[in-house]
Amino acid sequence: MKKATIILPTYNESANIKELIKSIVSKKEMVNGWQLEVLVVDSTSPDGTADIVRGLQKEHESVHIIMTGKNGLGQAYLEGFAYAINTLKADVVFEMDADLSHDPADIPHFIKAIEQGADMVIGTRYSKGGSIPANWALHRKILSIAANIIVRIGFMNLKQTEWTGGYRAIRKWVVQKITPRMSGYTGYVFQVAFLDKALKSGAQVKEIPVHFVDRTAGVSKISTPQYTFQTLWYVFTHSSFIKFALVGVMGAVIDFGLAYTLRAGGLMILLANAISTEIAIISNYLMNNFWSFAHNKVQGGAVQFILNLLKFNIISAGSIVIQLLGIRIGIALAGESYWMVYKFLTISFVVIPYSYILYTKIIWKKR
Repeated sequence: MKKATIILPTYNESANIKELIKSIVSKKEMVNGWQLEVLVVDSTSPDGTADIVRGLQKEHESVHIIMTGKNGLGQAYLEGFAYAINTLKADVVFEMDADLSHDPADIPHFIKAIEQGADMVIGTRYSKGGSIPANWALHRKILSIAANIIVRIGFMNLKQTEWTGGYRAIRKWVVQKITPRMSGYTGYVFQVAFLDKALKSGAQVKEIPVHFVDRTAGVSKISTPQYTFQTLWYVFTHSSFIKFALVGVMGAVIDFGLAYTLRAGGLMILLANAISTEIAIISNYLMNNFWSFAHNKVQGGAVQFILNLLKFNIISAGSIVIQLLGIRIGIALAGESYWMVYKFLTISFVVIPYSYILYTKIIWKKR
């Protein structure tokens, strides 16, 4: 029989933990072929959370608890993952909030998605059938929705609707592969970082809709300013799309700078621009391969490397054609005076997405 361990990080959750654990345990009969275990990772709560859990252990042998320092949500999950897999021998681990925000009735749906082939299942509040609390203040709704949109756009992964949610089921192999690279993410940004690394590692991620319910007892542990900064910083420093855009800016500097230098040295305008453009293309290819898309960099030796450089040139040529068409259309509609505006808009909203999509589908595609 396969085993799934639901990990519950806690700090001062005495008002919620008993009801939650009893609800989880009651779902055992709804999951055929699986043994459900509950693992509480308590950060030395002063309110007696651990004592309540120990009392429940006398009634339910499937309930476990480990004690840890107050080192953040990410660290609690890392310690929980290690104990669940190494000691409890879990095949699948769950992340779940301990404040009754997540409905244990959804556990069978997560298990079903795992059985159907998913490596990681995420409960999403932002797709059809999911929801956030209707009584949330407007600023909280905006912050929650905006955070997910920023991450989706930042990673150019619009398909993934939920990045920050904490209701998840994860296969053992994903946890074992990702956790060695997660030690620096102790706060709530852990959720974004883990999903990003799981996707880049080839994990098949599926979403199922869930209704998120606001806690009615206890106090939230999240620091909104810190969480916002950490999330934005993670996206900025780990997004292939943002790196790709920065490489494009550096390529433009190389192109214009070299063209000006060669022209000043006496070369014809067309020849100077042809040389500078090709050198910029090669520079972009190298920086993208070893930085932007380092997790999917070109394999197969020198021959494959050169073949992909040729493909990169062809796609780049398409970008130039798109720019010219955008400028021509702009001039036809509004005249020549704002041709730089047409160029900027075409690059921003057409060329960059076009290039990024083709590069990731053809040259740096997932393996």
